[in-house]
Amino acid sequence: MFNYINYYLNNRVVSLLKLMKMYRLTAKQYFPIQPAEAWDFLSNPENLQKITPEHMRFTILSGTQEPMYAGQVIHYAVTPFPGFRTRWVTEITHLKEGSYFVDEQRFGPYSFWHHKHFISEVENGAMMRDVIDYKLPLGPLGHLAQTLFVRRQLRDIFRHREKTLEAVFGTLPGYSTLLNIETI
Repeated sequence: MFNYINYYLNNRVVSLLKLMKMYRLTAKQYFPIQPAEAWDFLSNPENLQKITPEHMRFTILSGTQEPMYAGQVIHYAVTPFPGFRTRWVTEITHLKEGSYFVDEQRFGPYSFWHHKHFISEVENGAMMRDVIDYKLPLGPLGHLAQTLFVRRQLRDIFRHREKTLEAVFGTLPGYSTLLNIETI
């Protein structure tokens, strides 16, 4: 009897873990500018609105009155898809001036959102690298949403951002952009 209960519980735990999928978005982009110039633009939360597609109606509500610092809480409103407007609250949890910062969702559409932004020097320019680990709510329904539209929507947002930043800074010859979303 004990073996049966143990077998049943282990299978239930494995089944639950399979439903708790996490995803990782990785993006890289290269610019013919100094890293300090890339940092100045990308570490200014006000510029997030400039690089987000207009149809998302991204609006900063509060928290950007001061330069970015660890512990800063920023409130936004966003429309991730038509008919669904939500608040999104993030906290800048880590920051190394000129190199990287991390924002984590405190309230919003994801059950987990951890976004690392890196700026580094490359030959003749700067590289911006993003790594976002995220999880959707609602278990299997969240996984279905990831498959049906969230993955595509995130790709579209980052492609829009890529084009917008290219218009602002240009492109660095000899380097390719990267955009990848995977299950982890």
